Amino acid sequence: MMKKLLSLMLVMVLGISVLTGCSGGDSDSGSNTYELALITDVGTIDDKSFNQGAWEGLVKYATENEITHKYYQPSEKTTDAYLSSIDLAVKAGAKVVVTPGYLFEPAVFKAQDTYPDVKFILLDGTPQDGTYTEFKLNDNVYSVFYAEEQAGFLAGYAAVKEGYTKLGFMGGMAVPAVVRFGYGFVQGAEYAAGEMGITGLDVKYNYTGDFKATPEVQSKAASWYQGGTEVIFACGGAVGNSVMAAAEASSGKVIGVDVDQSAESATVITSAMKMLGQSVYDAIAAYYADSFPGGVSATLGADVDGVGLPMENSKFEVFTQADYDAIYAKLVAGEISIMKDKDGDAEVKLADIPVSAVAVEEIA
Repeated sequence: MMKKLLSLMLVMVLGISVLTGCSGGDSDSGSNTYELALITDVGTIDDKSFNQGAWEGLVKYATENEITHKYYQPSEKTTDAYLSSIDLAVKAGAKVVVTPGYLFEPAVFKAQDTYPDVKFILLDGTPQDGTYTEFKLNDNVYSVFYAEEQAGFLAGYAAVKEGYTKLGFMGGMAVPAVVRFGYGFVQGAEYAAGEMGITGLDVKYNYTGDFKATPEVQSKAASWYQGGTEVIFACGGAVGNSVMAAAEASSGKVIGVDVDQSAESATVITSAMKMLGQSVYDAIAAYYADSFPGGVSATLGADVDGVGLPMENSKFEVFTQADYDAIYAKLVAGEISIMKDKDGDAEVKLADIPVSAVAVEEIA
């Protein structure tokens, strides 16, 4: 009921949005100032991904506490455009600015000094100069990361427990977050197979090289399904749209990413989620409680409900809530070790992941 209410509130907010230049939707307060702001990464506020997930958390807190709020959509995907939107937000009275995604790293790197009295919530990134040579995290910035390897692990584990043995992972670019999702997915499948005492699982593994929906991606996904792949973990923004289209034409299944994508296609059986909305909500609540975690870079995992599967909307027939709760508790307790993209400073390759029940085919 709460999720339906939140969705309704979001629709109402979007319904009164007025797009003007670089500005976007706002609370209907009659005020010209807006305390809470979100800058989109050029994508729309209803992108079913980072923008929407973060915005829903902001809207939820703002609505519950009657706080004015507004989002701003930059004119282009550049640091200068992001800084212009941040400037608009600050001039309109923003006390807290949410920036969803690593693309904002250079903009926040500059903005944290320009606006020392404004708090920034940077999701999936840390402020850097644009060349990754200088990093700086001021006490007015909260940098939030997520344990993608845990979310991917849960998705792979659930898929095998559900009975799938022919799996696929189709990531966008091989950036650290996507790599962690993929590595976790493989290890989750291996862990489930070990519990079940089965072998002979196959995982096709590919990075498309971009985060776009393209005919080429759809064609590749279709060939996987036609070759026997039962479910593909689509981990790369709009890449998921291409995979879903292929699945719909081939009676295949899809695992979504970042947010609950169950409404996107009947083929989506679950999603490896980052709890974007909740983390934004909690950070804003901390600000108003005078305990904003500025100067902190946090990685949110299962121990703080930072990642998970949307069991209430998942289309499992075998994998149960009790199964999910049991494996999740093991992650919380630290009983499961999951290899990530790096081991200390050393890069971890896909071939470095120890598997015996799962055969991974890396496809260029």
